[in-house]
Amino acid sequence: MEDLSDEVYVKIVNVRNEVIIAICDKEILGKKFEDKEKGIKFEVKESFYKGSKMKLEDTLELFEKASILNIVGVKIVEKAVRKGFIKPSGIIWIAGIPHAQLVKVR
Repeated sequence: MEDLSDEVYVKIVNVRNEVIIAICDKEILGKKFEDKEKGIKFEVKESFYKGSKMKLEDTLELFEKASILNIVGVKIVEKAVRKGFIKPSGIIWIAGIPHAQLVKVR
């Protein structure tokens, strides 16, 4: 049986020669997080992150295609770290939720 908790939302936007890919864990779409100590507020906006649902295991190919990758959520960020796309030092933690960005310079 398929584990639906391992789904993420993926939105792909092509702008000029760039491929912007935003991915968030399914469970946090539409939620707001605040870290008062760091002075950071973050909203996982549907307008930015909500695209197609995809299995977490199928996202690796998207990491390769992205010129800009914006990811938020424990599952997707852990996967990006395990696969070597994001360094742990590049993660911003907001109220216990990891967020990372990757920009490939050509």
